[in-house]
Amino acid sequence: MPVIVHNDLKITVDDDGFLVNPEDWSETVARVLAAQEGVGELSEDKLDILKFMREYYRKHNFFPIVRFVCKNVHQPRNYVTEQFIDPVKAWKIAGLPNPGETVAAGKEDEDVEGI
Repeated sequence: MPVIVHNDLKITVDDDGFLVNPEDWSETVARVLAAQEGVGELSEDKLDILKFMREYYRKHNFFPIVRFVCKNVHQPRNYVTEQFIDPVKAWKIAGLPNPGETVAAGKEDEDVEGI
């Protein structure tokens, strides 16, 4: 499995760049993953989104719908997409498990429907 090394931190990811062990997530890990994904700096607003996604997944064992995330972090409807470009990138940076092709395909349907 690939390992991302940043200073003294070693982050084990799968072949798609998702954390192998979601419990390894921290704000520092998120910042490294964001850099890997070309997202740039993680503002407090972005960190709030990532933390909400983690909490939602922990409670429901499913990936949150982007519009629901925006509503619950008190941001405009398309904020996640504007900040992370692709919700799958946000899931990755949030340290959520690899959604696989099924969820990624559903996300594309969601985008098309304008949810």
